[in-house]
Amino acid sequence: MFSRHNRLIGAFYLCADTLLAVISFWVAREVRSHLITPRPLYSLSNYLWIVPLSVGIWISVGLLAGIYREIKEEDLRRVFADPLKVGLMATVLLFAATFAIKFQYLSRLLLVLYAATDLVAMTLFRLVARRFAGPLRRSLAGLRSFLLVGEGPEAIEIARTIEAHEAHGMRLLGFVRPGSAPPAMFEQSPLHRSYPVFDLVQLPELLRRHVIDEVIFAVAKDDLERLEESFLACEVEGVKTRVLLTFFPHVISKVYLERLGEKPLLTFAATPENEYLLLFKRLLDFVMALALLVLLSPPMALLALLIRLTSRGPVFFRQTRCGLSGRKFTLYKFRSMRPDADLGREELEALNEVDGPAFKITNDPRRTAMGRFMRKFSLDELPQLLNILKGDMSFVGPRPPLPEEVEKYERWQRRRLRMPPGLTCLWALEGRSRLSFRRWMELDLDYIDHWSLALDCKILLKTVPIVLLGRGAS
Repeated sequence: MFSRHNRLIGAFYLCADTLLAVISFWVAREVRSHLITPRPLYSLSNYLWIVPLSVGIWISVGLLAGIYREIKEEDLRRVFADPLKVGLMATVLLFAATFAIKFQYLSRLLLVLYAATDLVAMTLFRLVARRFAGPLRRSLAGLRSFLLVGEGPEAIEIARTIEAHEAHGMRLLGFVRPGSAPPAMFEQSPLHRSYPVFDLVQLPELLRRHVIDEVIFAVAKDDLERLEESFLACEVEGVKTRVLLTFFPHVISKVYLERLGEKPLLTFAATPENEYLLLFKRLLDFVMALALLVLLSPPMALLALLIRLTSRGPVFFRQTRCGLSGRKFTLYKFRSMRPDADLGREELEALNEVDGPAFKITNDPRRTAMGRFMRKFSLDELPQLLNILKGDMSFVGPRPPLPEEVEKYERWQRRRLRMPPGLTCLWALEGRSRLSFRRWMELDLDYIDHWSLALDCKILLKTVPIVLLGRGAS
């Protein structure tokens, strides 16, 4: 697994151990005061200082012992050894600290119960995490589809590493030959399955036609110069690019490196890369979507009833859209048009008011009376809270396009697919329906290039009054 993903898992384990340490102290106090001996303890306020001390000792020992540096769920020995190592050292330090403070009211039995409870909790957590290691890593690091450019033993070794982490969400799409190696060479390699082998000239089309998150170049140093066009194709598409660096005798300290197993890779990325902030963005999306679904369920039910009463057809409109890296998903909206609206689109093509592959008419005759009202205030978008809850979308991000629109994109426009789609973005602040298609694409790419949580908050805060006043919608 990539080293940055391992650090993300390590941070998750550290947060979990911190929470378990706090809970363990509360459990130990309840057991000591109610089950073991009737002699009452001092009030909880007298023990508040010991909680941060004990938790701090536990976590500090874990950090010094390196148990969060590289998480290996498959190693059953570490599941028991890491908590035991931390528990023994931390317990000794905790008793030494409390002995030095010399508080007479401090229950030594309470500290023993706390140490035992936390040791058991840490072990049980690691057993559970080991059982769900695949889904856990996939949820934190995401699904990743790789294309491998290379034809030597190093490329085969990287392919084997990717195969070994398939349960964690890594998938190898195939190989691209940078030279003239025969396909039989790849078929005879010691891999678990056979993969398609493509020629280098096919790379731009592969990036266009397939869901590819990353391209790894495992080539000789002499091959890099003639691969300039291939690097450019990846950069224009916004596909993350990694280069195997085994041919470098030394690595300059300022060069940013990523590691796949033990293999050093130079990484180029034209999209946001801070996994911690992106994970926090996803967490905020989930919490906000869940809260809004609960809060807005009565008005959404009323809208559904009005749609049913005022026009024939289903309440919800479902449509296939393209999400992150071009992955297709089903987008949900309240139906605002006649049920046969798609059949009449060809007749209205001449009235299209936007350039490029998008289609939009200000006074679309296919709209229902209820649909016109909902579209003015963007109420038809409310069911997309379900898409956000599922992880298909975010609150802020480029709007998810139709697959047929993506087919007509220019190469530089496809980079907008490398960020999760959203309900609103920078284009919403400039008038939504009044923008040219090119300006729309430029704003999406500007959002990707300057993304931050602060920018998301700014866009959301500015979007709310625009939606409430019904400005810019059509």
